[in-house]
Amino acid sequence: MAEVVLFHSALGLRPGVRAAADRLRAAGHTVHTPDYYDGEMFEDLDRGLRKCDVLGYQEIVRRAREAVSELPAGLIFAGFSLGAVPAELLAASRPGARGALLMHSAVPVEGLSGFGVEAWPEGVPVQVHYAAEDPWVEAEEVEALRDAVGLAEAAFEEHTYPGSGHLFTDPDLPEYDRATSEAMWRRVLAFLDRAGAGS
Repeated sequence: MAEVVLFHSALGLRPGVRAAADRLRAAGHTVHTPDYYDGEMFEDLDRGLRKCDVLGYQEIVRRAREAVSELPAGLIFAGFSLGAVPAELLAASRPGARGALLMHSAVPVEGLSGFGVEAWPEGVPVQVHYAAEDPWVEAEEVEALRDAVGLAEAAFEEHTYPGSGHLFTDPDLPEYDRATSEAMWRRVLAFLDRAGAGS
């Protein structure tokens, strides 16, 4: 089984994120859910992004690193939307990482250079999920990440889903799509089983 760190989106550590963690725990995985938003949660993305802007990416990354500082090696880093940034960064920079699970977002490795990441680490697999018409996800950025992961001889999976809903896995949000969400979770669990097999 895998040990997973699951980072929340710009809306905060909402019940939907906790429910996602519980789903993974029910499948036998250990899941940690850091809160880098001081307990604040939002229904509106614009308000959530204002909180992100107040903190800044440097502070969010600092808090994410602090949250995992006492956890063992061999982690899989996962994140929803904004949370995919610290997940991707930690998977790329923390020794012993077993994978990156990026939901509703992905950034090219070049976007992590300000945090000391110059290349994707050898053998660390990546799985990306997003809606095909999601205005918040740039297919070119996903493609750039795929190229970097391929250069590191690591497995890369990209899964796109119909529609334009951003956080389509959160049952409390209007863009929730049950069928699409369930399809994603089946692939997520398969990824965790593979990536965690050596732990």
